Amino acid sequence: MIYSLKGSVQELSPTSAVIEVAGIGYFVGISLQTSQKLTLGQSTFIYIQQIFREDAHLLFGFSTQEEKEIFNFLISVNGVGPASALIMLSSLSNQEIASGILSGNALMLQKVKGIGAKTAERIIVELRDKMQKFNSIDAVSTPMIHNKTKDESLSALEVLGIPKKTSEKLADRFLKQNPNLSVEELVKQILKNL
Repeated sequence: MIYSLKGSVQELSPTSAVIEVAGIGYFVGISLQTSQKLTLGQSTFIYIQQIFREDAHLLFGFSTQEEKEIFNFLISVNGVGPASALIMLSSLSNQEIASGILSGNALMLQKVKGIGAKTAERIIVELRDKMQKFNSIDAVSTPMIHNKTKDESLSALEVLGIPKKTSEKLADRFLKQNPNLSVEELVKQILKNL
């Protein structure tokens, strides 16, 4: 089993790299976050996850042990393959993935191409306990506050007769622009923009 590669970056794209080690070029699937840390022609060290299939032996590379671990957690979930896991690692930072799972933010995970509602829920249910190790107070507290503010705002709007689906997108947009909005301010903003 290949655990890591140390060599020069022979080819590089946002989704793959060829790492030359002792004259042999290894084709490695990578995420955007790993791609940004590699430089063409430069020496590098990357962690490898090897996946065997009937028709192929695939290598996936990661700039950090943490990224590799999150990748392995993601592919352990039924319905999440290596390609989907790499897209998720390219779309969100390690911390965003961890905090999204820990706070139960399925909508954030669904924004990743190829992750539907059921898969997002499955990821949250199956990985919540495993993601505790990536729990950082600062990174996790903001989505938790967002969720609380958003949930209370959506409930208030539902009482006013506004369907949740209508107000949810607006709530996400305003919280992204200003994470410190209070429930009252968020409700006012949504009402103004309906």
